[in-house]
Order: sequence, then structure tokens, then C-alpha cells
Amino acid sequence: MFTTIKSASLAGIKALPVEVEVDVSRGLPNFVVVGLADNAIKESKERIRSAIKNCGFKFPARRITINLAPADLRKEGTALDLPAALGIISGDHQELQKTSIFNDYLFCGELSLDGRIKMIRGALPTALAARDCGCKGIFLPRANAAEAAAIAEIEIIAVESLLETIDIILEKCPRPSRPETVSHTENQAGKLLDFADVRGQIQAKRALEIAAAGNHNLIFVGPPGSGKTMLAQRLPSILPELTFEEALETTIIHSVAGLIAPGQGLIRERPFRQPHHTISDIALIGGGSQPRPGEVTMAHNGVLFLDEFPEFRRSALEVLRQPIESRQITIARSQAQAVFPADFILIAAMNPCPCGHYGDLFHECICSATQIQRYRHKISGPLLDRIDLHIEVPAVPTSELINQGKTKTGESSETIRKRVTSAQKIQNQRLKNHSRRNNAALSDKDLKKFCQLDQECRKLLQSAMDRLGLSARAYSRILKVARTIADLKERPEINNADIAEAIQFRTLDRRLTF
Repeated sequence: MFTTIKSASLAGIKALPVEVEVDVSRGLPNFVVVGLADNAIKESKERIRSAIKNCGFKFPARRITINLAPADLRKEGTALDLPAALGIISGDHQELQKTSIFNDYLFCGELSLDGRIKMIRGALPTALAARDCGCKGIFLPRANAAEAAAIAEIEIIAVESLLETIDIILEKCPRPSRPETVSHTENQAGKLLDFADVRGQIQAKRALEIAAAGNHNLIFVGPPGSGKTMLAQRLPSILPELTFEEALETTIIHSVAGLIAPGQGLIRERPFRQPHHTISDIALIGGGSQPRPGEVTMAHNGVLFLDEFPEFRRSALEVLRQPIESRQITIARSQAQAVFPADFILIAAMNPCPCGHYGDLFHECICSATQIQRYRHKISGPLLDRIDLHIEVPAVPTSELINQGKTKTGESSETIRKRVTSAQKIQNQRLKNHSRRNNAALSDKDLKKFCQLDQECRKLLQSAMDRLGLSARAYSRILKVARTIADLKERPEINNADIAEAIQFRTLDRRLTF
């Protein structure tokens, strides 16, 4: 008996439709899976056999051939367990053979030995695949139901076991009600760290506000304990709420990476990724024989914070150049190619020297000139050139720490967040007919259109370029930052003050002589 059941397999951050063709025929007992299956799928034979027996069905002592079509697409994961088991059972089950539900619904789920259906990776992109291929709905594990429920156009049928799935197909029990997904509009700002807790560091907080408003990259340079990490961790608290499209993109990425908790719906908070400096190139950028997203993709629509910046491998840092420019990362392998989104805000933090006290008025630096030069040269000029804002973070005076309860606190994150949201709305309106969504991603053509300067601004910028020896890339970065500063002030034109403030954030190009 031949049966075809619809399913899907992950390829990058997308799920591609797969037809699970099951043929149960006479012959010596044998169980074969063909169609470029990975090891997890090949091992499913024993899971399927035990699950069918433990659910009270007889496993056929016949020749069983399972073909995963299209045969030239490499399949991975455990989501094909459920459709394969249903195909085998339908071979000896006349009622299942008569049903038309296999033509209208997509099935996915990992089987345990007792027939329970376990959580899978990539439920949300799988639900999208079901919608795009015209299915009425999808059968999937109950633990993934809230995640997939974000796709409103199809029916979501959450099941806990193979036996329950068959009972629903045969209408022996009612279909479960549609699961609820978590609203992406819920305000999470109150749960995040607040800028009001930061003492001093006025310029650093101003730079973070500009970075958040225009999606600009930023580097902090300062001695240990000056608050670099504390400042970076508070950046998500001033970023606008995720739109539905952004929440969908973010959840898909985390779903493919297997980071969605059971019962969790759409991700509502912007990601904040803080990998350790010992991270490998592949873990940072993504890759593998079957390409998986790395930290730069996990930080999509959020923040990638690299503390102790020079301590990262030089090779790992250099591969950041392409995603910083193109806002995506392309991973090519002999058997597969994947394009992952990587639209993140890069926040880097470093000490001015190995001991951290170079230029400190209160601590003596013990590093030699050679050590300092070697330390700083771990970050290449081309990479530093791609970072828009360079900020020196001095040590906080002791008086401000001691008088913490007496001195006036700074602005709260909610207050700054309102200005950032307003500036981003201006950008969205300006770029409504463009694929780019923020000032940091403006092309050269966009700069000519949206960053026009008067004669005085051009003279000021030219003088700074000549005096500091800045590159052509630094020139465009200054224009983008100036455009964001003007947006924060809700002014349509860029003036001298905007250019001057943007220039001061590039002075580390010369002062640290990278």
C-alpha cells in the first residue's frame, strides 16, 4: 500500500515542503529510508517501530520503503517521524487509507518510544511553509503550538501523541481548540535594566541614544570598572518595541536554533547576545555542514555585544565586516548555501591597553609601548572604520558614587525610548519606499538625497576629514550619524551642530592610532 503525507524540512531559516512517500509491500521484512536523509532521520526507524507498537498497533512484517521527496534536497532533523509513522500505519488501516486529510494538512513531530510527540525545531517556519503550499492546517507537537499560532491563516492542531493524532484524523475525538500566541505588543521595557541607574557618563549615554535611533554600531574604550558593560546592557531598554514582522523574523531564527521554550509564542523582546571572547568563527557567524545561524543572526533586530573586543580571535572579528555592511550573512557549503539576516547593532567594549590604565590619572599603566601597540592592532583599521561611534568612557568620579542617594538621577530609559521611537518613525516615513529601514543602512544614493549639506556644513566636514585623515567610509558614517542626530531633534535639515557632534564620535580613528 502506498501513502503520501505532507511535511517539511529545515534549510537555513526556512522550511521547505517535503512529501513523505511510504510504500508497504510484500517481501522480506525490511525498513529503508531514501532521499538524502541525515543521521537523525535514519535513526528514526527504531523510534517509529517502538512508537507504533507501544500505541497498540501492529508493526507490519513487510518491506517498508520511505522516500523523502524531492530526493535531491538534503533533509535534517526529527520532524519527519510523525508523517513516516502515519504512513506505515495507514498501510494496514483501511479507515486511514480512505481519509483525505493527508492531502490538506501538513504533519511534523518527533516521536518518543512510547508514542508521545516531542517538541521540534523550526515550528514557526514549518507553519509558514504549510500556509505557502496551500495546506488548510498543520499537525504539530503541543509544545510548539503557541509558536506556530502566530500564523493566523491556517489551522493549528496541537497533539501530544501518535494515538491522539490518529483519533483526531478518524474523528474519534474532537480537535483541540486553537492555541493562543503571546501578543508581540506587550510592553517589556519595565522588565529591562534602566538608564536611570547609570551614574555620570553623559556622553556615553548620548552616544547610545544615537546608536539606538539610527541602528549605528558603537565602540566603548575605557578603563576597567568605568561602566562599559553596564551601559551596553541597558541599550535594549531604549529600543522601540518589535513590530509584528520583526517579532516574526526574530522568532523564526530562534526557533530554527532550538531556543524557543515549550509553550512560548512570539519573542517580544529585542535580542541581546553577549558571546564570550573564546567563541569560534562558525559559532559567531554561523555555518556547519548544514548551515545554522550564528550569534550575528541570533542578534538580528537586536544587539550584539562583544566585550573585551581585542581578545576575540582576529579571524572571528574580520568576518564581521561583511554582515556589518550588507546586514546579512551568506554561508556557502559544497552541499548547501544559506543566507541569514544580520541586521543588528554592534556594541564593542575594550580597555585602552592590556592592563587597562593607559591614560588613567589615578593608576599607573604597566604596559610597554610594544604591548599597547600589539593589543590595539588586534582590531584592524577596516573593521574600526565600519563602527560609526567611538566613545571614551572615563572612570566615574568617586564623589558621584558616594553621593549616589543625594545626586539627581539621570533620565530613565522610558524617557529616552520615546525620543528614539519618534526618530525611528521619522526614518520609517522617509524610507517607506525603500528596502532599508534605518539611517545606518542608507546607500550612497540615499545619502545624496537625504543628507544634503549647505556650504558651511561641507566646509566643516572637509576640514575634519583633512585634519583627522578619515577615510571615505568614515565620511559616509559621519553623514549617517548626523542624519540621526537631526532626526532626534525632529529637524528635516542637517546643520553645523549635527555635523560637529557626529565628527567628535570619530576622533578615536586618530587618537588611538589603530
